[in-house]
Amino acid sequence: PAAMLRALRRRWDAYKYRFVPWLALNLRRKRRTLRYVPESSQDKIISDEDVFETLLKIFKALFINDFSRQAHVLALLPEIKCKYLELLTVEQKLSKGNSCNHQSQHVFSPEEVLFNTLGFSITRHRSSLVSAGTGVFVTKGFVPKGMVVSMYPGTVYRKHEPIFFQSLGNPFIFRCIDGVLIDGNDKGLSRSVYRSCSRRDQLGPFQMSDESWLTAALQNPLAMGQYVNNCSHEKAANVCYQEFDVPGYFPVELKQYLPNIVYSHDIESHPRCVVLVTLRDIKQGEELFSNYYTVVN
Repeated sequence: PAAMLRALRRRWDAYKYRFVPWLALNLRRKRRTLRYVPESSQDKIISDEDVFETLLKIFKALFINDFSRQAHVLALLPEIKCKYLELLTVEQKLSKGNSCNHQSQHVFSPEEVLFNTLGFSITRHRSSLVSAGTGVFVTKGFVPKGMVVSMYPGTVYRKHEPIFFQSLGNPFIFRCIDGVLIDGNDKGLSRSVYRSCSRRDQLGPFQMSDESWLTAALQNPLAMGQYVNNCSHEKAANVCYQEFDVPGYFPVELKQYLPNIVYSHDIESHPRCVVLVTLRDIKQGEELFSNYYTVVN
């Protein structure tokens, strides 16, 4: 009996901080299921370097596309301004003499920037699964295997941090391998908490995160991963989740496109992001499906 109690105690100690009431409240919901993976597992389909380079590529393209509205940021980073002016000059095919007084540029939508940069675009539509609500589709282009195709936005809660009220009836909470939770709900209390934390961390003109995923007008066109539905017998998984800690050297001017913010302000921590990586080639018109129980050993 004593050995059994000790075993139960060990299991409870390993589990107690993962329990949140939304698990019990959402058992009957088929649209979302709890993602559980052992802490000893790995979830790296592609390298962190590949994730970093992909995010850097699309965020730089978004920044250049939005160059005319970045004056406050660029005024404090003159060396960064010169670098982006050079990139803008190349993109616009302007002469070197006009680069310092760049002409009015054609501004693309974020979806167009995504297509022009990575070769595909995604959007939210009614899912092809019955009673599944909203899903995410590749609407243009082609996504090769091993490509970051979306991001899971939301407030990041570490162990011991309060998430009780935000979790009630909330099907958009994602559990990371180490027990970190990401609340991807764009409505209600979850929405208010994210906005409050985002504005708390803003440093003058420098935004440390992206609030636009809470609206219909996304500045980061990848930030809709919380709407990717679970696979079914008819629809096999074609993407999987991969966790990524944003490194400290991530360009400060590009953090405005990161769709995640930590709940507790801690200068020592690195923001946690979760990206969705393709398991196979995905063609135009296909819906994205993930297995919430996928474990990569």
